[in-house]
Amino acid sequence: MDLKIAGKTALICASSDGLGFACARALAQAGARVVMNGRDDAKLAARADALRAETSAEIIAVAADMGSEEGRARLLDAAGKVDILVNNNGGPPPRPWRKLDRDAIIAGIDANMWAAIAMIQAVIDGMVEQRFGRVVNITSAAVKMPMAGLELSTGARSGLTGFVAGIARDVAHANVTINNLLPGAFETARIHALARSISAEKGIPVEQLAAARAQQIPARRLGDPEEFGATCAFLCSAAAGYITGQNVLIDGGAYPGVN
Repeated sequence: MDLKIAGKTALICASSDGLGFACARALAQAGARVVMNGRDDAKLAARADALRAETSAEIIAVAADMGSEEGRARLLDAAGKVDILVNNNGGPPPRPWRKLDRDAIIAGIDANMWAAIAMIQAVIDGMVEQRFGRVVNITSAAVKMPMAGLELSTGARSGLTGFVAGIARDVAHANVTINNLLPGAFETARIHALARSISAEKGIPVEQLAAARAQQIPARRLGDPEEFGATCAFLCSAAAGYITGQNVLIDGGAYPGVN
């Protein structure tokens, strides 16, 4: 399927690993000019080289923390005119909510709500002016099905979800869409880090936790990041112009509800 985004500039935040990298790869395969981002210079350079080797897309790598004002400025300067924005940032580690103080909560909001809003503010008017724009926010399945210990991440991402809902309707007339991708359990470093944390807390082997987690998913497996990347690329395509303001859940059927 031709996504009709060849040559468009796609800025993918936190894309040197995991689901962010899967999105960068899918957009590069679709012919977009991809601006990648990560905080680890060596990992970012290696991942950018990998995409250059397997696609003909222009790949720009920017080492920066998108959670900081300076990092966002560097990203936007390197990208120039942005046609596609994929907001992503690592979530905080699990913490008991009773141990969260105001500073921790504000830091969580900065990283997983404000940073994405600031990026949208920076690019949205240009998208409206050119009559094309795609924004995808990577949030979490926990927005729909909260998990104990992830209140900091869930609260900030839920705030982002509510904040962008009105914006999506405000810019839809200009062929600019804003959608949220809600990943469930995928084969990523973060899911394994969470498993190790639970293992240490409860004394249950990681392998046993992983097997139990897979059995709780109707698909009976963790998700493949490439599946996530393909969905992201479609939402960024010309064909997805009538999809906006949506929360697209990708979790192998784990969420038991109907909306």
